[in-house]
Amino acid sequence: MTHVVTDNCIKCKYMDCVEVCPVDCFYVGENMLVIHPDECIDCGVCVPECPAEAIFPDTDPMAEGGWLDLNRKFSEQWPNVLAKGEPPADADGWNGILNKFAQYFSEKPGAD
Repeated sequence: MTHVVTDNCIKCKYMDCVEVCPVDCFYVGENMLVIHPDECIDCGVCVPECPAEAIFPDTDPMAEGGWLDLNRKFSEQWPNVLAKGEPPADADGWNGILNKFAQYFSEKPGAD
Protein backbone atom coordinates (compact mmCIF):
# COMPACT_ATOMS: atom_id res chain seq x y z
CA MET A 1 0.00 0.00 0.00
CA THR A 2 1.04 3.59 -0.62
CA HIS A 3 -0.42 7.05 -0.29
CA VAL A 4 -1.42 9.25 -3.22
CA VAL A 5 -1.98 12.94 -3.74
CA THR A 6 -5.37 13.75 -5.24
CA ASP A 7 -7.35 16.53 -6.91
CA ASN A 8 -7.52 19.07 -4.09
CA CYS A 9 -3.74 19.58 -4.17
CA ILE A 10 -4.05 21.17 -7.61
CA LYS A 11 -3.40 24.92 -7.35
CA CYS A 12 -3.02 24.59 -3.54
CA LYS A 13 0.36 22.83 -3.31
CA TYR A 14 0.91 23.78 0.33
CA MET A 15 3.90 21.43 0.73
CA ASP A 16 3.56 20.90 4.50
CA CYS A 17 3.64 17.17 3.74
CA VAL A 18 7.14 17.42 2.29
CA GLU A 19 8.57 18.56 5.63
CA VAL A 20 7.48 15.42 7.50
CA CYS A 21 8.14 12.72 4.90
CA PRO A 22 10.90 10.44 6.24
CA VAL A 23 11.76 9.02 2.81
CA ASP A 24 11.52 12.10 0.56
CA CYS A 25 9.00 10.51 -1.80
CA PHE A 26 7.30 13.76 -2.93
CA TYR A 27 7.77 15.17 -6.42
CA VAL A 28 6.77 18.63 -7.53
CA GLY A 29 4.83 19.76 -10.55
CA GLU A 30 3.91 23.24 -11.64
CA ASN A 31 0.71 23.25 -9.59
CA MET A 32 0.59 20.07 -7.46
CA LEU A 33 2.67 17.43 -5.72
CA VAL A 34 2.69 13.66 -6.23
CA ILE A 35 4.02 10.72 -4.22
CA HIS A 36 6.22 8.05 -5.79
CA PRO A 37 4.32 4.86 -4.87
CA ASP A 38 7.43 2.67 -4.86
CA GLU A 39 9.22 5.00 -2.43
CA CYS A 40 6.33 5.65 -0.03
CA ILE A 41 6.62 3.50 3.11
CA ASP A 42 2.95 4.01 4.01
CA CYS A 43 3.74 5.68 7.32
CA GLY A 44 0.91 8.19 6.88
CA VAL A 45 2.63 11.11 8.62
CA CYS A 46 1.92 13.32 5.61
CA VAL A 47 -1.86 12.88 5.80
CA PRO A 48 -2.62 15.09 8.83
CA GLU A 49 -0.08 17.68 7.66
CA CYS A 50 -1.91 18.40 4.39
CA PRO A 51 -4.06 21.55 4.80
CA ALA A 52 -5.91 20.64 1.61
CA GLU A 53 -6.71 17.12 2.85
CA ALA A 54 -5.57 15.81 -0.53
CA ILE A 55 -3.52 12.75 0.54
CA PHE A 56 -5.12 9.33 0.94
CA PRO A 57 -4.08 5.68 1.13
CA ASP A 58 -4.38 4.16 -2.33
CA THR A 59 -7.05 1.82 -0.95
CA ASP A 60 -9.33 4.70 0.11
CA PRO A 61 -12.33 5.45 -2.14
CA MET A 62 -11.08 9.06 -2.37
CA ALA A 63 -8.00 7.74 -4.20
CA GLU A 64 -10.02 6.06 -6.95
CA GLY A 65 -10.12 7.45 -10.46
CA GLY A 66 -6.56 6.95 -11.59
CA TRP A 67 -4.70 8.85 -8.86
CA LEU A 68 -2.24 6.02 -8.23
CA ASP A 69 -1.32 5.90 -11.93
CA LEU A 70 -1.03 9.69 -12.10
CA ASN A 71 1.20 9.81 -9.01
CA ARG A 72 3.41 7.06 -10.45
CA LYS A 73 3.68 8.67 -13.89
CA PHE A 74 4.56 12.16 -12.74
CA SER A 75 6.83 11.12 -9.86
CA GLU A 76 9.00 9.62 -12.59
CA GLN A 77 9.03 12.89 -14.58
CA TRP A 78 9.03 15.69 -12.02
CA PRO A 79 11.86 16.71 -9.68
CA ASN A 80 12.06 15.34 -6.16
CA VAL A 81 11.27 17.98 -3.55
CA LEU A 82 13.04 17.80 -0.20
CA ALA A 83 11.92 20.96 1.59
CA LYS A 84 8.74 22.92 1.98
CA GLY A 85 8.44 25.78 -0.44
CA GLU A 86 5.99 28.65 -0.55
CA PRO A 87 2.47 27.75 -1.63
CA PRO A 88 0.85 29.82 -4.36
CA ALA A 89 -0.42 33.17 -3.07
CA ASP A 90 -3.99 32.16 -3.94
CA ALA A 91 -3.80 28.62 -2.52
CA ASP A 92 -6.43 29.20 0.14
CA GLY A 93 -8.89 30.33 -2.53
CA TRP A 94 -8.46 27.04 -4.41
CA ASN A 95 -8.69 24.78 -1.36
CA GLY A 96 -11.93 22.81 -1.44
CA ILE A 97 -12.87 23.50 -5.04
CA LEU A 98 -14.03 20.24 -6.57
CA ASN A 99 -12.97 18.61 -9.83
CA LYS A 100 -9.96 20.78 -10.60
CA PHE A 101 -8.09 18.13 -12.58
CA ALA A 102 -9.69 18.44 -16.01
CA GLN A 103 -9.39 22.20 -16.17
CA TYR A 104 -6.32 23.07 -14.09
CA PHE A 105 -3.87 20.16 -13.86
CA SER A 106 -0.49 20.93 -15.40
CA GLU A 107 1.94 18.26 -16.59
CA LYS A 108 4.81 20.73 -16.36
CA PRO A 109 7.45 20.08 -13.70
CA GLY A 110 7.79 22.46 -10.83
CA ALA A 111 10.84 23.99 -9.25
CA ASP A 112 12.46 21.80 -6.61
